[in-house]
Amino acid sequence: MAGEFKTVGVVGVGTMGAGIVEVMARNGLDVIGVEVDETALERGRAHLKHSTDRAVKRGKMTPQEQEELFRRITFTTRLEDLAEADLVVEAVPERLDLKREVFAELDKICKPDAILATNTSSLSITEISVATSRPSRVIGMHFFNPAPVMKLVEVVRTVVTDPEVVASVEALAQRLGKTDVTIGDRAGFIVNFLLFGYLNHAVTMYESRYATREDIDAAMKLGCGLPMGPLQLLDLIGIDTAYEIIETMYRQSRDHRHAPAPYLKQMVTAGLLGRKTGRGFYTYEAPDSPVVVPDAQTPATTREFPNARPVAKAGVVGSGTMATGIIEVFAKGGYDVVYVARSEEKVAKVRERIEQSTQKAVLRGKLTEADRDAALGRLRGTTKLDDLADVDLVVEAVVEELSVKKALFSTFDEICKPGTVLATTTSSLPVIECAMASNRPADVVGMHFFNPAPVMRLVEVVRTIHTGDQVVDTANAVCAQLGKHAVNCGDRAGFIVNALLFPYLNDAVRMLEANYATADDIDAAMKLGCGYPMGPFELLDVVGLDVALAIQQTLFREFREPGFAPAPLLENLVTAGYLGRKAGRGFRDYTH
Repeated sequence: MAGEFKTVGVVGVGTMGAGIVEVMARNGLDVIGVEVDETALERGRAHLKHSTDRAVKRGKMTPQEQEELFRRITFTTRLEDLAEADLVVEAVPERLDLKREVFAELDKICKPDAILATNTSSLSITEISVATSRPSRVIGMHFFNPAPVMKLVEVVRTVVTDPEVVASVEALAQRLGKTDVTIGDRAGFIVNFLLFGYLNHAVTMYESRYATREDIDAAMKLGCGLPMGPLQLLDLIGIDTAYEIIETMYRQSRDHRHAPAPYLKQMVTAGLLGRKTGRGFYTYEAPDSPVVVPDAQTPATTREFPNARPVAKAGVVGSGTMATGIIEVFAKGGYDVVYVARSEEKVAKVRERIEQSTQKAVLRGKLTEADRDAALGRLRGTTKLDDLADVDLVVEAVVEELSVKKALFSTFDEICKPGTVLATTTSSLPVIECAMASNRPADVVGMHFFNPAPVMRLVEVVRTIHTGDQVVDTANAVCAQLGKHAVNCGDRAGFIVNALLFPYLNDAVRMLEANYATADDIDAAMKLGCGYPMGPFELLDVVGLDVALAIQQTLFREFREPGFAPAPLLENLVTAGYLGRKAGRGFRDYTH
C-alpha cells in the first residue's frame, strides 16, 4: 500500500516540518508544504534551501538533485490544496487545540482514504483523532530533529487505528530509509518518556545546588558517553518545549517524577528558553547561536588548588579490575604507588595485568616505552597494610560492602600518618559511613573512578558534611595531575551519574514489563533518537543486573521516591540468576 503514496502533504513547515518535506521529496514523493501565511512559507522555503545547500556543499547531493527535489515540492497557504494527497503529516506547534483544529479541517478537505498523521512528540494521538470522522485512519508519525539526518520514526497507533494504515506507514518509513518502532498511544511514546524523565531529574539536581550545570553535563557525557549533557540538551530543545512535554507526561502519568521541576516554569516565565533566546541554563553569544559565552556562573578556566596538600606517594587497597585500573592510572600519572592485595599471588596478578595493559598502550602508540618503564618502576606491591604508613593519599577500592570498607577506614587511622587523604571509590555507598569509621572524618573524601579507569576520564569527587576544603582541593588537584576530569558533588546515593542513569534504566524495564515495546525497539529508539552509545537493555546486560538492582535499591532507600522502586522484572531476573553478559543471559541470551 505504501507504494501507492504518490503525493504527501505537510502542514507546518517550520524547522521540523521543512525537514519532513525534505525527507519525503528526497525519496521521490511529490510534496505539498502548507503554512499559515506567506512569511512563514518563505521561512520554510529558506530552511529547506539552507539544508539542501549544505548537502550539496558536503557532496551528499548534486546541484541537479537539489533542483529536482525543489521541482517535487509545492508551497501553499491553502489547506484546500491537499484535497488529493494520499497522506498528510501535521507538524504545527505542540498545542492540542491547534492540532485538533487542523485535523478537523483536513477531515473535510482530504479524500476519504487519505491517511492523516501527526508528528506530535507528546500529545495524545487519540484526542487528536476524535476531531475527525475517520479516527481509524489517524496515526502518529514522530520524526526526530533534524529529520533528514535522524534515522528514527516512532509510528504510534491508537486503539482504533486500522492495521492496514499502520502497515502502510511502516512501509513508508522504510522507503524513506528510516528505522521505525511501532507503539501504542501513551505520553512521551518511547524516547520522550525515557528522555524527559531523566532531563527533569537533572533540572531538580541543579535546582537543589547539588552540583553545577558544568559538572552535571560533564558527568553524563564522560561517565555515560552521551553526546550532550542534560542541561545543554534542554537548552537545545527549548525550555518551553521541554516544559510542555514534561507537563503533558505528568497529566497522563501522574507520576511525581514527571511533575515539571519548578525551575523550568520560572525559566519559561522569565523568557530564558535556551539557545533560541540566547539564554537558558547557559548564556549564548546570540539567539540561535550554539556558542556558549561566560556568565556569572562560569567557573574559572584554569582551576588552581592552592590549598591542596602535597601528594608524592599514593596507596591503593584492592586487587580487582577497578583497583588495578586505578593503580595503573596513578603510576602513569607520575605518583609512586604502594598497592595492597590479600595474597602474594594477587599482588603478582595485579602487576601482570598492568604490564599487559601498558604494553598494549605502547603497541597502540598511546604510551612510549620509556613512560611505560617509568610507570612500572613506580609500582610496589605488598600484602601488608602497614606499608601504607608513609603515603600522602590512599584510595580504597575493595568490594562494595560497607562492613569491609568501614573496617579498612578504622585501620587507616592506626597506620596512615597525620594529614593523609583517605579516599573511597565507592559508587553507591555513603562516604560518611566510611568517614565516621575513622577518627579523622575531615580527611575522608569520595573519589569515584569509572570503569575501565585507564580509559574513562571522569572522577566524581564526593564531599561529606565533614570533609575539609583542603581535602577536596587535594582530590581535585590529584585528578588534574592524572589527566582526569573531576566533578564535585555531595554525599548522596548515586552521586551524579548513577542517580540520573539508573532511574532511566529502571523506567525502561518498566516499559518492557508493561509490554509497551520490545527490548530491541526500546534500545533502537534510544540509540537512534538520542544518539546514545548503547540502548538501556544492552547497557544493563553489560553493567550486570545484580549491580543495577543494588544501585536502584540504594536510590530507593535514600530518596523514598516510589518511582525509584526497582522494577519487579529486574528483581525477578536477578532471582533467576539472569545477571547479564557475565551469566550468559540477562535481557538477552548470550549463550549462542
